[in-house]
Amino acid sequence: MTGPSPFQVMHSLTADRSELSDIELHEQTRQRVLAFARPYRSAIAVYLSIIVLSTFLGLLPPLLIRQIFDVAIEDRNRGFLNILFAVMVVAASAEALLSLVERWLGSRIGEGLIFDLRVCLFDHVQRMPVAFFTRTQTGTLISRLNNDVIGAQRAFTGTLGTVVGNVITLTGTLVAMLILEWRLTLLAIVILPVFLLPARRVGTNLQAITRESMNLNASMNNTMTERFNVAGALLVKLFGRHSVEANEFSARAGRVRDIGVRSAMYSRVFFVALSFVGALGTAVVYWLGGYLVINTSITIGTLTALGLYTVRIYLPLTSLSNARVDVLTAFVSFERVFEVLDAPNAIVDAADAAELENPRGDLRFDNVTFRYPDPPTGTPPSLGGDETTASPTAVLQDINLTVRAGQMIAIVGPSGSGKTTLTSLVPRLYDVTSGAISVDGHDVRTLTQDSLRRSIGVVSQDPHLFHDTVEMNLRYARATANRKEIEAACRAARIHEVVAALPDGYDTIVGERGYRLSGGEKQRLAIARMLLKNPAIVVLDEATSHLDTENEAYVQEALINALAGRTSLVIAHRLSTITDADLIVVLDNGRIVETGTHDELRKRGGLYEELYEVLVRADHT
Repeated sequence: MTGPSPFQVMHSLTADRSELSDIELHEQTRQRVLAFARPYRSAIAVYLSIIVLSTFLGLLPPLLIRQIFDVAIEDRNRGFLNILFAVMVVAASAEALLSLVERWLGSRIGEGLIFDLRVCLFDHVQRMPVAFFTRTQTGTLISRLNNDVIGAQRAFTGTLGTVVGNVITLTGTLVAMLILEWRLTLLAIVILPVFLLPARRVGTNLQAITRESMNLNASMNNTMTERFNVAGALLVKLFGRHSVEANEFSARAGRVRDIGVRSAMYSRVFFVALSFVGALGTAVVYWLGGYLVINTSITIGTLTALGLYTVRIYLPLTSLSNARVDVLTAFVSFERVFEVLDAPNAIVDAADAAELENPRGDLRFDNVTFRYPDPPTGTPPSLGGDETTASPTAVLQDINLTVRAGQMIAIVGPSGSGKTTLTSLVPRLYDVTSGAISVDGHDVRTLTQDSLRRSIGVVSQDPHLFHDTVEMNLRYARATANRKEIEAACRAARIHEVVAALPDGYDTIVGERGYRLSGGEKQRLAIARMLLKNPAIVVLDEATSHLDTENEAYVQEALINALAGRTSLVIAHRLSTITDADLIVVLDNGRIVETGTHDELRKRGGLYEELYEVLVRADHT
């Protein structure tokens, strides 16, 4: 066990005491940390035992060197010298071997803990409702999943091992030194404040510039994340902002460069100071010890051992003086991870939730009213808990609608009338504020979310495709689908010929969010993905809006055949989609103002007639 490096100690000294002074190790946090560590308790016990054994082995060389000077050389005993040499080689070999085992165990524990925390976080975040993602920055979640998880892991393999190793090293070294010569030992300790006082000042300055560096790096990361995707890059080019963006980035990068230089100098100052104090302490010990040797108060072997031990006490003593800060810093990472794990989920399965089996597709809206909610009580500010996201008035009011299995329902209305919100309530992306939505007679809140969503297929206005192959994007709907089924779905969506003509066919990478495909191709691929899922209920949110007239006709024909026997809710502005519907629902300001067939609604001369005239003019232009 070699102990902490000067830079590890520097990090300890630069911990923000003003931020950590009020932090306490809450019993609940300790218990949860222990719960995550419990599967590794045997490995941790062995890990700490190896650290202790390795530390004690590190105390042997000075004692053996003392014996070499005072006994083997003094008595000219070559045999004893050979034995001491062999013992030193064995001790060094054992310490090296233990160091490798310690590193392996530390990695196993640390990486295992990272795995457990990441899987728990990822699973929890994936189960959060859509509202959670609308108020939480993606970068915040990624930071918790990466940086904070790694910080929590270091609490075990870093802080834990360092503190235990330092305690054993310091205790063993001081005991050995006191036994050898107590006066020189006290003298070596008295010199330590000469180093600690200026180190504190250096640490305060370095802490400030380190925080600024982290903020600037975070700002640069956000800039790169937003500009290094297709949409951001297009925006920069279309507005001719390349030079401005480059200059702004250059200014921030230049500040990071300057801070890096200052940080390097402060770290070097600390390292030089530590080296100087170590050299000064050693010099004082040899100087006064030399007098004691001359006066025959101690032997030259004892003095040599004391000099070697003196170097070993400064790093551990300095590090242990900040042990509480180190522990608190490590636990802060755990608390930030637990903060996400504890974020309340407003949409969860009921304790007695049932599986939706063999769904028919009957839908019913009973007096449904909906307002976008505020974050649930207990949501931390860092995850949007202090934001007000509730809509001041109801987005949907008194919605009553019955949809029989297999019916095609067209939902029309002015922009902002609540069309997309209405369809989002069916798969429980949001829960109704009052009233109820039922599928096949079951309130959706009494069904498991997984079984409910398996029965619903959605094609949105801007479908999302992963940066993967065409086939893998389609398999996301049904991983067990074979190539024949995939091609059949693509033929039904009139996209098979397009995919077959791609350079690698179904193995072609579509690019980030499918940017290598045209808008119409993305839409048809999303329709194929929905068809492959084979749901009982289908929601089409402007699903044909990006198609030209010829392709739209093909897709409309395919959808009529593919949706036969399925319930479909279609938000559409195209006349062809609306006129073919079994029932048209007209929304205005969150209320259903008209329902009926195309011919019935036209005869009434209400809002639908106005919307229809607008659509006719749009289709003729």
